[in-house]
Amino acid sequence: MRAVPARLPSWAWTTGLTVGAIAAVTVLAVQADRGPHPTATSAKPSSAASAGVRPTPTASAPTRVPDGSGTGRRVVYSLGEKRVWLVDASEGSRRTFAVWPGTVSPDPGSYTVSSRNEGTTGSDGVQIEHILYFAAKSGVSVAFSNAVDGASPPPAASGTQTGGVRMRKADGTALWAFGTVGTTVTVVR
Repeated sequence: MRAVPARLPSWAWTTGLTVGAIAAVTVLAVQADRGPHPTATSAKPSSAASAGVRPTPTASAPTRVPDGSGTGRRVVYSLGEKRVWLVDASEGSRRTFAVWPGTVSPDPGSYTVSSRNEGTTGSDGVQIEHILYFAAKSGVSVAFSNAVDGASPPPAASGTQTGGVRMRKADGTALWAFGTVGTTVTVVR
C-alpha cells in the first residue's frame, strides 16, 4: 500500500507565502538602509559668479532644521544658508536643498503660501514654473520657483530687483507638491 502525502489547506499556503514575502521585503529594506546615502549640496557664491558664470554646488548640506523655525508642517527658508527644508508634521525634514535667492529677500518671520502659478516668465526673462508666492517687500513679490530648463539664474543686473528664490528643477517639483496654498513658510536668518 502506498502512502498518501498530506495536503495542506489552502490558507496555510497563502499564510506561508505572505510571511515569506514580508521577510524578503524586510531584509531588502535593512540592506538599503545600510547602503550609501546621497547627500545634498549647497551653492556658494564665488568670484566666478560675479564674472557671469553660473554657481555650482560645493559644500555638504546641513541636515538639521534650523532652530527657531517654528513647529509643525512647514517650509523653512534660511537666508544665510541659502537653503530650504520641507518639514513634515512630525518635525522630520523630508527634503533640503540649496537655492539661489533674488536681490530682494523677505524679512525673517512666518508667512504662508498665498498663491501658486504653474508657469510664467520671470522678471529676468527666464521661463519659470512651480511658483509659490509667500511674501512681498518693497513692492516686489517673493516666490519660490525653478527655471523650466533647470538652469540656475544668471547674476542679476545691477539695480534690478528680483524676488524669485530659484532652485533646481527636481527641488521645485518637490516643493510644488509640498507647498499648497496656506502652507506655512518660516524665514530665518
